[in-house]
Formats: sequence, structure tokens, C-alpha cells
Amino acid sequence: MVETAKTFGEYDALSFDCYGTLIDWEAGIAAVIGPWARRFDAALTDERLLVAYAAEEARVAREQPALPYPDVLAEAFRAVGERLGHPVGDEDAERLGASVPDWPAFGDSHDALVALGRRFRLIILSNVDRASFEGSRERLGVEFDHVITAQDVGSYKPAQRNFDVLTDYARGEGLRLLHVAQSLFHDHVPARKAGLPGVWINRRHDRPGWGATPDPGQPVTPDWEFPSLAAFAAAAT
Repeated sequence: MVETAKTFGEYDALSFDCYGTLIDWEAGIAAVIGPWARRFDAALTDERLLVAYAAEEARVAREQPALPYPDVLAEAFRAVGERLGHPVGDEDAERLGASVPDWPAFGDSHDALVALGRRFRLIILSNVDRASFEGSRERLGVEFDHVITAQDVGSYKPAQRNFDVLTDYARGEGLRLLHVAQSLFHDHVPARKAGLPGVWINRRHDRPGWGATPDPGQPVTPDWEFPSLAAFAAAAT
């Protein structure tokens, strides 16, 4: 869909998912679980592992919403091992849990955020803990106007409470908010229920399947779709 910059002028703040949208979490996760898996089976692809991981992380986050994100990662990794029939030792599980600050930023994230930040207030709504996010913020090299983490809220997206906290903040600040995210499952379905318009950064536009993000499980059509953050920034600024 092609829109004019005038349309985006209706908003004065952007809320972002971080992992999958700004930070390449699939690369970060695969860098840990891929070498582990291929110690047991050289034919296990990163894509197969990411699909298995997606289901387990979503389950752990849903069932244990107060669990810190590094522990969610570790528990999801152990569950992937059980699913595949290969043991995940404590060292491997802890390595994934501690790996978030090492996950790379997408190549366009910094410049796009800088450009967008000249026009919009920038807000983070992320399934992460504060300490892990600080490592990612340093990689992005951008200061955000406000950060809301799962640690702050006490639940993980797609829980509606996370979006209630976001919309309450925007309302209190008098902000006209547009939500920007890659995940239909974690973000666009609950954002739509919260009445937020959305921009889908479809990072997997050139690949089939859902990867590390679960199938949304229901139809949702974001207001705009772009293949990259750079493309969105070019349209919105």
C-alpha cells in the first residue's frame, strides 16, 4: 500500500516493537540454538528451529507472565530440546537467556529511527527486561522518549494489558499514536483490539512462513505494510 507523508502527519508519536522489528532476534536466537542443534542433527535448519522456538516462547510467556525474559528464553530453549528429543544443558539455556544484548540491529534501524525521531516521539513496547533492552538500545544508538517493557507491565505481548499500559501513557501525554511492528501475533492483533492503527514492518516479506513469530491465529490487516523500516521512514518523513 502506498500512502503519502501527509497521512502520517496525523500522528505525533510512534510506538515500536523492538525484537523482530528493530533488532534481528531471529539471527540472535539462531546463533545460539543452531550450533546446539547441529551437534545432534546436522540436518536441522535454523528455520525449523525458529518455528519450534516460536511456539515454546509464546507458551512460556503466556503461562509464566512474571518470569524475567532471560528465564523465558532459557525455559523455551529447554522445551525445544524436549520437543526435538535432544537435551539442553543449563549452560546452553543460560547462554540464550543472556544473549539479548548480542542480538544484532537490522542494518536500517539506526538511520530510520534517527529520521523518524526528527518528526515523531519514539516509544518502545517490548517483551523484554530493562537490563537486556539497555544492550539493544546501545546497539541501536538511539534515545527513546519512553520505554515500556514486559518487566514493567508484568505480562508479555500479546496480552492486552501491555497495550492498555501503552494507550494509557499516550492518552496521558496527549499523543496521537501509531504502532509499528513486525509481529502480527504479538503486536498487530492486540494493537487493533486496543484501537491503535498499525504499520507492519514485514521483515520476512521475501521468505515463506512465520519463523520465530507464531502464526497470528486470526485475520488482521495493518493500516500500512512496508518491507523494511527504511521504507517506512522514507514514506513517513
